[in-house]
Amino acid sequence: MKSALRLATALVATLSLAAGTPAVATPAHHSQWTALAYTPAPADNPLKGFLPYAGDYATFPYSMEWFYLPLRDVMTGPKQFRWDALEQQLDAIAARGHQAVFRFYVDYPGRPTGIPQYLLDQGLLTRPYPDFGNNGVSVAPDWSDPRLVSALENFITAFGRRYDGDPRIGFVTLGLIGFWGEWHTWPYDGWTQPENWMPDTAILTRILDRYERAFDETRLLARYPSPENKDLGIGYHDDSFAFETLPPTSWHFVQRLVDNGVTEKWRQEPIGGELRPEIQTCLWDEPVSCPQYEDFAASVDQTHASWLINHAAFAGTGYTGDNKERALVASRSLGYELTVTEAALSRERVSVRIANRGAAPFYYDWRAELAAVDRHGRVVRRWHTPWTMTGIQPGADPVTLSTRVDTRGLRRGSYDIVLRVPNPLRNGIPLRFANTSQDNASGWLRLGAVTTR
Repeated sequence: MKSALRLATALVATLSLAAGTPAVATPAHHSQWTALAYTPAPADNPLKGFLPYAGDYATFPYSMEWFYLPLRDVMTGPKQFRWDALEQQLDAIAARGHQAVFRFYVDYPGRPTGIPQYLLDQGLLTRPYPDFGNNGVSVAPDWSDPRLVSALENFITAFGRRYDGDPRIGFVTLGLIGFWGEWHTWPYDGWTQPENWMPDTAILTRILDRYERAFDETRLLARYPSPENKDLGIGYHDDSFAFETLPPTSWHFVQRLVDNGVTEKWRQEPIGGELRPEIQTCLWDEPVSCPQYEDFAASVDQTHASWLINHAAFAGTGYTGDNKERALVASRSLGYELTVTEAALSRERVSVRIANRGAAPFYYDWRAELAAVDRHGRVVRRWHTPWTMTGIQPGADPVTLSTRVDTRGLRRGSYDIVLRVPNPLRNGIPLRFANTSQDNASGWLRLGAVTTR
């Protein structure tokens, strides 16, 4: 149902925009439209851009933070959970005004096992391996063991019941299965090595379906496009971004999108990932000094990615000089960039036209609000609106939104009419529009003025 509703919404928006028809008709008695000037939006707009591993950094603007958690830290029995470790991470990140992106893992090479202890006590089969510098530190479980499959399903159900729609969370990558929770066991894939450690398609489908049922609001991302997830309300993350992204190589991310017929899925579901670690420190040199890399702008253009882990921007002194400026441009190029192109105001109605100059839509239905501000800068009246920025597509005609306002009872005089899209996280960064009249601190965008009599 979730994916069907998202698809229907996107199709309606796409069809109306392609035809050049405003989403909401402008009333005949409306005042004249006035153009608003464009300027690039801040690089730390919410739910987009470069993000670091969780922490407090001053070297680069950001609105989200990344972390991993071992499943064993929260799952203590078949249906017993202790959420303290997750709560501590979410609260620390939220206290900095940011949203979290994260993944649970069972097997992370080089880290102690993430397998819940009760499964080990029951005799779950595990396999040591030397690959990826692991040298036996972690172990790969028997992914087909019914006890493990049941544990993963129970965990996903409990996870979604407790955290779906939590404003502290930006995105969740599915995790759990395979090395790093990346849904592969290469080189133990039946080709590179004779053994194939991956669970079969039936098990993977069960895990995907459980995620689909457990989460309705929080957006999910899978590592690889596949026949099993192509029709689900789940996006994707490319963890070798600008390194193994572009076609035609069969295992590159965009080629997987093409082969699975999901090159347009970004219109409804988010794309994220990680800028390949080997190129994070050299990609912004002029000329690029990486021995191997792909064009960043082309990778964004073909994936429509909204966010990327890029810890090099934050570690130590981060980027400096021209490299930092190029990285800021790259970070801004990810995800949405919404700008109000025109506004029309009267004492009874406010209308705006909003265009998306970015690479992807905004994926959450955060509600916009309007306000009247007096000559002393005080908000004297607010109006909640049904407006959301969800699904406004890049490159399409501006969407027109219109709503009635009641200015009766305001003292005679002139009032600025302002618009904002607040972050549901209490102290979260508000969505800022790409306009010169945008106040980046408060989140309010000045649309114009009305005079009451």
